[in-house]
Amino acid sequence: MAVLAWLIIPVVAALLATVWAGWAQRAPRATGDPASLAEHRRFMAAMERTTAGPGEGSGR
Repeated sequence: MAVLAWLIIPVVAALLATVWAGWAQRAPRATGDPASLAEHRRFMAAMERTTAGPGEGSGR
């Protein structure tokens, strides 16, 4: 009976590893093209904006 108890530990570990590996290898959810493009445009607009006011950040 003790042998079965010791055998259960690696079997359960192998099952959990198999489930985790399957979950980790799943394909990422794809976003729709319109949503992705709009998000990219918002990102580019935010990157083009400056945070310094007029005359600030010139290093003088």
